Amino acid sequence: MDNQARPEKDSLAAAGDTADLSALISRAARAGKGLPPVERWNPDFCGDLDMEIKADGTWFYLGTPIGRMPLVQLFSTVLRKDADGKTYLVTPVEKVGIRVVDAPFVAVEMSVTGEGDEQKITFRTNVGDVVEAGPEHPLRFVDEPETGGLKPYVLVRGRLEALVARPVMYELVQYGEEIEVDGRLMFAVRSGGEVYPIMPAEILKRLSA
Repeated sequence: MDNQARPEKDSLAAAGDTADLSALISRAARAGKGLPPVERWNPDFCGDLDMEIKADGTWFYLGTPIGRMPLVQLFSTVLRKDADGKTYLVTPVEKVGIRVVDAPFVAVEMSVTGEGDEQKITFRTNVGDVVEAGPEHPLRFVDEPETGGLKPYVLVRGRLEALVARPVMYELVQYGEEIEVDGRLMFAVRSGGEVYPIMPAEILKRLSA
């Protein structure tokens, strides 16, 4: 079905409200049975849905915020970002495109255990995912030209990332240290046996002067 085709009854694209969406996704996702295997599903593209995830993690459907967190959590279990860079809600029989302003998730809390090479940084997202930064969930830091600051992201699953909320970012950088990476001294954080560069140490010193 293409973007212009008429949605069939009982499809995501034809859902009239969040209750309809919830019922359809619950059947597909087998709610309560763990995360559905969306990476293995290869359904037809059925058009775009009027759903958007704002930069602060708020979900909107038909221009209205989705206020019920259990619904947002349910929808988040069938999110998938494909190689085309677009994000979809996916079931075994269809996928529909949605809009994501920044990242689909927000890391709203962190905890740190251990020190040095044994240090582990764990994040909790706004929809309840808990991930430990490391080889399977790498951190990356992106320059934010409009503010001169940085935006950290942690990979949650597939290609889906969580933007680290600003208060959590301030907490995160407190665990930064100067580490030599590829012959250059970097301000970086450690987690799960990996080193994640934040910025060159000389730039940090200039900013702190």
